[in-house]
Amino acid sequence: MTQNELKAPYLVFMGDAEDLLMAKVAKGVAHWRPEKCVGQMRLPGAKADLGLTEMSVQQAAAAGAKTFILGLAPAGGSLPAEWLPILIEAMEAGMDIASGLHIRLNAIRDLVAVAERTGQRLIDVREPQVEMVCGNGLPRSGKRLLAVGSDCCVGKMFSTLAIHQEMQRRGINATFRATGQTGILIEGSGVPVDAVISDFIAGVVEQLSPANDPDHWDIIEGQGSLFHPAYAGVSLGLLHGAQADVIIVCHESGRQQMDLMEGYPVPDLDAVIKTNLQLGALTNPAIRLGGIALNTSALSPAEAAAEIARCQALYGVPVVDPVRTGVAAIVDGLEG
Repeated sequence: MTQNELKAPYLVFMGDAEDLLMAKVAKGVAHWRPEKCVGQMRLPGAKADLGLTEMSVQQAAAAGAKTFILGLAPAGGSLPAEWLPILIEAMEAGMDIASGLHIRLNAIRDLVAVAERTGQRLIDVREPQVEMVCGNGLPRSGKRLLAVGSDCCVGKMFSTLAIHQEMQRRGINATFRATGQTGILIEGSGVPVDAVISDFIAGVVEQLSPANDPDHWDIIEGQGSLFHPAYAGVSLGLLHGAQADVIIVCHESGRQQMDLMEGYPVPDLDAVIKTNLQLGALTNPAIRLGGIALNTSALSPAEAAAEIARCQALYGVPVVDPVRTGVAAIVDGLEG
């Protein structure tokens, strides 16, 4: 087990979250890894509900919980002082604490003192725990799929998790490689590439998806977009380090403006596909488009079906909405 690898099962802490948007990390963990969740813990007044068994720290410990997951993001990414006694109780009950907050658990003296006393781990998943080396771009065995996007928050994590799940269902040799804090908490391991020094992003991703058996697929979670003025650097390093054999382009139908970037329009799919293939060819000349994952949540069912059909006819690859249609068509194409 690596330093930041999570031990299952989990107690998922939701604090006083008013809705599942506030508790999106908890929602992701419960949705994708329900078998790892022994229960949820909520404070009085919390309205968000994952449908897991309600447990106290002591009940969860008795049920075998090994990791206490902070499953929400308070305003400003800080840790409310009133939560400290709960985290201390969890460590004293034998649980590690895992967090994707901007504030580091290991910077809070009271928590560090208890961790040293109990031997439990404080796991800051935003803190990379890999060797910082430059990428070398050398070919490596195994097969890799990377999700890329027209923008941020268009479904890259959801699409890759859905593809991995479908591969597991079919018995395909595949591993999900998490590159963001929520994905890491879902999978239990990974590297937060947006916290890696830019020189080393490609090298870190090479470590994240190393040489493997010829029939093994690494399904790599994407981050940002080559077209986003704030995050394009992360996306490019990830693209080069992944050396993807296949990219899946993720796009939200109907979105006009880049996320939180007024004046920057969302590029069309032609530009997204062409640019990712062109730049990805630097480290894998055989890179190809394996499918398109559309987020059609803003469309009616009829409109969504028409848009999926239009894109499929235009680009000649499987086109899906992972929520509405599933991703079987994309996996069919990978197996063909």
